[in-house]
Amino acid sequence: MTISGVREARFPGGVHPPERKILAADAPIEVLPTPDAVRIPLWQHLGAPCEPVVKPRTEVALGDVVGDAKAFVSAPVHASVAGSVGRASVATLPNGRHVPVVTIQAAAEQPWTGDALWEETFGGEWPTDGLDRYEAQEIVEAARRAGLVGLGGAAFPTHVKLTRNEKKPIDRLLVNGCECEPYLTADHRLMLEAPEPVIAGALLAQRATGARQITICVEDNKPQAIESLRAAAAGTGIEIRALKTKYPQGGEKQLAVAVLGVEVPTGGLPLDIGAVVINVGTAAALARAVIRGAPLTHRIVAVSGAGIHQPKNLLAPIGVSYRELVDFCGGLASDAARVVAGGPMMGFTLGGLDVPLTKGTSGVTVLSRREVRKASETACVRCGRCVDACPLRLVPTRLGLASRVGDAELAKRYHISACIECGCCAYVCPASIPLVQLIRVGKLMVQGK
Repeated sequence: MTISGVREARFPGGVHPPERKILAADAPIEVLPTPDAVRIPLWQHLGAPCEPVVKPRTEVALGDVVGDAKAFVSAPVHASVAGSVGRASVATLPNGRHVPVVTIQAAAEQPWTGDALWEETFGGEWPTDGLDRYEAQEIVEAARRAGLVGLGGAAFPTHVKLTRNEKKPIDRLLVNGCECEPYLTADHRLMLEAPEPVIAGALLAQRATGARQITICVEDNKPQAIESLRAAAAGTGIEIRALKTKYPQGGEKQLAVAVLGVEVPTGGLPLDIGAVVINVGTAAALARAVIRGAPLTHRIVAVSGAGIHQPKNLLAPIGVSYRELVDFCGGLASDAARVVAGGPMMGFTLGGLDVPLTKGTSGVTVLSRREVRKASETACVRCGRCVDACPLRLVPTRLGLASRVGDAELAKRYHISACIECGCCAYVCPASIPLVQLIRVGKLMVQGK
């Protein structure tokens, strides 16, 4: 199915929470100093977990594979520092999953630190001509070897998205730079400071998928990022589309409606309407993987919120603890009340800070006591606000009820698996019902876990 160019449409539902991006939007990306150790989870992506391929006391170089992926829907993980492998252990991720980790004690000497690490990661020349020398399968394989996953939060293995399906040809590649979550600014700073690898990666993704056209989508609350991308994309044929700011504009199904005017069928994927969606950070990582042969070892992460002393955007190694991110930003303010992995709408509240950073987490949000709404849950008043706000036209109150009473069949009937857990329903609920948490429990119930 092909898609013709259309004017911006509006996806149903959605909300307009306070953006609060001003806290970190003007903070240039800083390189986090090399930590003493990292703990690299072997399962930080959708799909099958990795298997460790290194033993304790083994010396590893930056970028060495430490966990390999045997399944198609999986992604290997790599050493984010040079050093010595420690004893095997287990970590609890923000989503509550207990996963094995590979611990690496950092060596005193690292190949790149500070400005040199930034230059190695995003600096230098990023060609936009001559990329036809890379075959589609070569690009896909480079993404797989590099362990690329969606850096916008979904953490779906990138090589799977880029693999062509001859029965479902791709017409449009959408590169997502919306970053619609409040507070988060990692993608914003990447588009401002390093637009060139984003453009090169988009062109490589186009070549891999066979897409006819590329559209980079950015919400209109980021005018500087839009202009930065337009300058970098000059002469490439890439369209930079400014979209109206509305949460969750960055959801791939909502993006498809807003840009293409076509809805992804319930239970389906953008592939079903001839589209592929990747994040701007993923595009930049793809350029590194293909052009420089570099695996995914670091990512940009925003540390923001009224509960942090110095909101910043950091280039940090995968596996570093949240504690070190927070400490580098001046520590928690005296009125800090909640630390969230990700943004306040879709993120997970942390029970502690000794949790490793994963590939799919683009932010740490520290909320103050004033920002944390303390409201007691009351009975549902059947107001329908959650239904009006749901961007997928689901009935969140029914899904929450099904989860409470353990009715898996009712949950399935109301399409619980289609919920993207955006949090719009909980945001507007006057009864303060924890709908997202209930739906997450309901999904596990339906899966039989």
